[in-house]
Amino acid sequence: MTARLLTRYREEVAPALRRDFQYRNVMEVPKLTKIVVNIGLGEALTDGNALDRAAEDVAAITGQKPVINRAKRSIANFRLREGNAIGVSATLRGERMYEFFDRLVAAALPRIRDFQGLNPNAFDGRGNYSLGLREQLMFPEIDYDKVDKVRGLQVTIVTTAKTDAEGRRLLELMGMPFRKN
Repeated sequence: MTARLLTRYREEVAPALRRDFQYRNVMEVPKLTKIVVNIGLGEALTDGNALDRAAEDVAAITGQKPVINRAKRSIANFRLREGNAIGVSATLRGERMYEFFDRLVAAALPRIRDFQGLNPNAFDGRGNYSLGLREQLMFPEIDYDKVDKVRGLQVTIVTTAKTDAEGRRLLELMGMPFRKN
């Protein structure tokens, strides 16, 4: 069984992109490569259980076990030592990526209070998009009663698009709700 969004990409989005940007080769058409969900935890230095609870949240949201991110170098002002655990992240590819993207657009983003749409200028210059979410509670998989602390998370959508315009058009056609400037 293929993800609903993957089928939509193949049948509607790819032909529309090929028509819009006049790609000669099918392989030039931009597509999603991966989605990275990340929670940075400064409090993990003092609270040992924070990392475990954040990992449980990311696992519930993404459907796969997250990786623990460690500090690459020591920073004295933050009381940070090289090798300290400072966050968790999960990289989604393939079918899981499309299912997560579908849930993000259809279920999570509409649950944000006073949602006006996403910033259309948060691209990195190479067609990749990053968005920060203030709380993990907007995902239906998170049980509100079991949450000890509201944590923000970052979602990075990596595409094969060469420019921001191509990446923006790809995400618009996939259903990403950008606000009008």
